[in-house]
Amino acid sequence: MKVALIGITGRQGSRLATELLSRGHEVTGIARNTANVAAQKGLTVKEGDATQPSSLVPLIAGHDAVISAGKFQSSNAAALTSAVAQGGVKRLLVVGGAASLEAVPGKRLLDSPEFPEAYRPEATAGAAFLDALRQGDQTVDWTFLSPPALLEPGTRTGKYRLGTDNLIVDAAGKSSISMEDYAIALVDELEKHAHSRKRFSVGY
Repeated sequence: MKVALIGITGRQGSRLATELLSRGHEVTGIARNTANVAAQKGLTVKEGDATQPSSLVPLIAGHDAVISAGKFQSSNAAALTSAVAQGGVKRLLVVGGAASLEAVPGKRLLDSPEFPEAYRPEATAGAAFLDALRQGDQTVDWTFLSPPALLEPGTRTGKYRLGTDNLIVDAAGKSSISMEDYAIALVDELEKHAHSRKRFSVGY
């Protein structure tokens, strides 16, 4: 497929680019500053701002899908979905956040008293982004993949479990996945198209 990847310079964005390219997809990497993006076969790099639909539309037009891997505090769901629709792109996949997942039935991780205050602004913005997708333009075929509580660089194992709106925890009570395995799960979703207009979760 031909995929536009917003936020290619980020930690998760760079790993998504690696995974996409390894599977033979064509990638257009988009970021505000692309000076440090290394050249790779199958990769085209363009500078753009995801919050400005008018400038983003010509960058993503002609692609099969857009993957958004940017920070939520510097993103705007309405602007992004508008650009996707105007650009005639069929699908939007979003690197989601964990805070809006249910730690226990009916209670979001974000609302638990032990949630770190330092992460609250970005987490709150992520939850609002998901709400905007759910309530917004339903002509856009979006998917939002929430990671577990801990998403860090690590090993590419190819193993993961999927959930829906629940935080995935392993037998030892740990909620985690490597950024490399998260990238596998998101690109698998790109190829399988199993969660149309839905949020789902991933973890070990």
